[in-house]
Amino acid sequence: MAEKKAFILRINPEVLKEIETWAADEFRSTNGQIEYLLQQILNERKKGGRKKKST
Repeated sequence: MAEKKAFILRINPEVLKEIETWAADEFRSTNGQIEYLLQQILNERKKGGRKKKST
């Protein structure tokens, strides 16, 4: 398992509450849920899932 780096995250309390609820629903810790969501978005981005801006 790769080493993890700790950092401080400032987050809107309402958003945090939603993530905590979502994490509990999926049997994850809040930290685990945030990491999971970020990984999903990064994987989508690597696959070309991001939309190109129209000019």
